Amino acid sequence: MQHFIDSVGWRQTYVGIGVFCMASMLPLALLLRRRPPPPPPAVAAPVRAAGAQAGPLTSSRPLGLNANLLLGLLCVAGVSCCVAMSMPQVHIVAYCGDLGFGAARGAEMLSLMLGTGVVSRLVSGWISDRIGGLRTLLLGSLLQGVALLMFLPSTGLVSLYVVSGMFGLFRGGIVPAYALIVREYFPPQEAGARTGTVLMATLLGMALGGWMSGAVFDLTGSYRAAFFNGIAGTC
Repeated sequence: MQHFIDSVGWRQTYVGIGVFCMASMLPLALLLRRRPPPPPPAVAAPVRAAGAQAGPLTSSRPLGLNANLLLGLLCVAGVSCCVAMSMPQVHIVAYCGDLGFGAARGAEMLSLMLGTGVVSRLVSGWISDRIGGLRTLLLGSLLQGVALLMFLPSTGLVSLYVVSGMFGLFRGGIVPAYALIVREYFPPQEAGARTGTVLMATLLGMALGGWMSGAVFDLTGSYRAAFFNGIAGTC
């Protein structure tokens, strides 16, 4: 990417990445197609249903709510948490420039966030296997809010590196938890549409959060208010 950004510019580079993804991912997606598993025998159905009765999968009112209301609440949560999540990732480079550390340091902090986010995805999967998707989402959102709050007093280079690493560790498991929640609280035959709807809301939140933080900065002249906006989204 850096080679093409230097030689032809970042706009053309990103257009080329988009074309490459479309040309490669669509054919490769066909490799993931496989026949659905055969339905279980009729004799085994009562046993399966009895075993699932203890969980939320068979409930017509998950968490005591209408199914569409729960889906709407998950979408609102997805937008809000990703508004908060996008703020440091989009603006950390500019924030470091404002503090006098330069864009290169901000790029290193962004890389640290994304790298620790990989670790977070794996660890949060292990956690969700033990406490479930909903509790994992609550835990990740709480810790993400704590990390955003810690950005406010962190104006030194070392402290910003530390908080950036913590933010990456805390935020990585939030979005995958939504897919787990859908699978836990909705019927399997609805999982595809409902998961896609919730994840679309998270993408909207990521786009909205980056723009909103910049708009708040333009209005106030400070990233402090933008961090408070992200903390409010987490809450």
